[in-house]
Amino acid sequence: MVRSVFANRLVALLGVAAVTIAAAITAWLIAVEAGKRRLEASLEQELGVLERSVESEIERFRYLPAVIGRDGRIVAALKAGDPAAIATANRYLTEIRALSQADELYVMTREGLTVAASNHGEPGSFVGQNYRFRPYFSDALAQGEGRYYAVGVTTGIPGYFLSSVIRDGNRVIGVAVAKVDMAELEAAWHQPDAPTALADEDGVVFLSGYRPWKYRPLTGLGEEVLAEIERTRKYDGIDLAAVRPIFAGIEIMPAQAVLEDRDEEFLLRSARLGPDEWRLIRAASLGPIYGGAHLVALTALLAGLLVYGTGVYVSQRRQLIRAKLDAHDRLEKRVEERTSELNREIEERRRAEAELREAQETLIQTAKLAALGRMSTAIVHEVSQPLSALENTLATAGVLAERGDAGAVGGKMKSARELVRRIQRTVRHLRSFARKDKGATEVVSVAQSIAAAVEIVQHRADQLGAAIAIDVPSSMKVAAGAVRLEQVILNLLVNALDAVSDVDAPAIEIAAAARDDMIEIAVRDNGRGIPADLAGRVSEPFFTTKQTGEGLGLGLSISRAIVGEFGGALSFRSSEGEGTTFLVALPAAQSAREAAE
Repeated sequence: MVRSVFANRLVALLGVAAVTIAAAITAWLIAVEAGKRRLEASLEQELGVLERSVESEIERFRYLPAVIGRDGRIVAALKAGDPAAIATANRYLTEIRALSQADELYVMTREGLTVAASNHGEPGSFVGQNYRFRPYFSDALAQGEGRYYAVGVTTGIPGYFLSSVIRDGNRVIGVAVAKVDMAELEAAWHQPDAPTALADEDGVVFLSGYRPWKYRPLTGLGEEVLAEIERTRKYDGIDLAAVRPIFAGIEIMPAQAVLEDRDEEFLLRSARLGPDEWRLIRAASLGPIYGGAHLVALTALLAGLLVYGTGVYVSQRRQLIRAKLDAHDRLEKRVEERTSELNREIEERRRAEAELREAQETLIQTAKLAALGRMSTAIVHEVSQPLSALENTLATAGVLAERGDAGAVGGKMKSARELVRRIQRTVRHLRSFARKDKGATEVVSVAQSIAAAVEIVQHRADQLGAAIAIDVPSSMKVAAGAVRLEQVILNLLVNALDAVSDVDAPAIEIAAAARDDMIEIAVRDNGRGIPADLAGRVSEPFFTTKQTGEGLGLGLSISRAIVGEFGGALSFRSSEGEGTTFLVALPAAQSAREAAE
């Protein structure tokens, strides 16, 4: 049964795959054909524009030979032939060349000898050259005008030659010629994705924006054509017989071709141009067409897969709904059972969280009492010293009372009261520090919290000879708990005193500064610093560098937790031999109020 179901699904999958692939191939073929038709239409339009640009480039000089031939200075130079007349004609041709921007202008006798030229004083001058072998010369004598494209025999520069017969009355006395340089037109055709070429009536490309095509025949040239090209020296210096045709082995130009130095295929279109029967060729890359067709095929493939996936999804959804309905009753029973279990788990978790919070509060309180225990010497000093002074004061008062000196007794009693108040302040401060608090956030004066913590450790600092410098503005306030902040500072001060206990000139500095919306409290010592291999563990619970019995290893861990409760952070930096700086960052009181709002 399972094998049968699997076989049916496999057959269905193969069928869908075959149909999808066939649809994708069909879409690709249709897209390619549609793209080619669009490209053909575009090429036809471009050919029309190119044809007009070539004709306008030539025709704007078409009038020049006839105008030159009617000028009296030209006629005089041909008739008289004296140097003065020829010099005048040369100057005239030079001026006309500058005004018309033609490449060159020159005049020949009936025998083809050039007697005057616009380049008469330049290297490669046409003067004295005989060009009777050029077709434009013979056509002008026979038909009154001629036109011909060829490579210059004298200069080696290609150009289009326009000619017109020169008459003296009804007698032909010479031929005027204007040479047109088409290099600018060719330069405009340099488009890598759209090669353009212009071939003469024999099929030889003489202008091209695609350089590998220039001066090459489209197809093979016959012996007679090659002989005529050789006779007229049309492409002087170029051996067309040795040049491989562009479309070798093909009698006519193909519709599509791969260019010699390109890996992509091009679509070609051509048009006949003007009376010379030139062929204008325009090509365009088929790469974008194929790219678009690939995209269409991929879209069709994805669409087929989407349809198949949708069908599979609908089928599976129906099966899933059916399975859900069948399992609904069982699920309800399991939900009821699981709900009761979850209720029990929730109650147990609540109790565990309450116990955890109680343990944490107890641990914090224990750390405070441990700190007070470690500072017991200082506490005893703070209480015993006033008590001793009180005892002495009262004894002195008794002696004075026996003498009957009431004024002196009153003074001593006043001193005794001040000593009692001092003891009360110390006890009240210690009781306040030792009590449990709720951890609520309030506005706390940083200076007062630091002063309270320093008061507790001052006696031990005096014993060590350690100077405690405080640089804290009285107006600086943070959002924290007063008692817990005192505990954090006390822990840091105790650690600092431990760190400077064995150094010369021990010193501790407490400073506070505002950093954006935070207040940063720094406790610095000039102890020996924390070893690099222990720096990563100093904040771990129960880790301590002190001797056994001197600490629980909870001070920094608890301090970090307390600072974190108030949205702050505890960090440190230390260098061996240079001391340690602990940084407590807490939200400024104003910032905390704005965040709450």
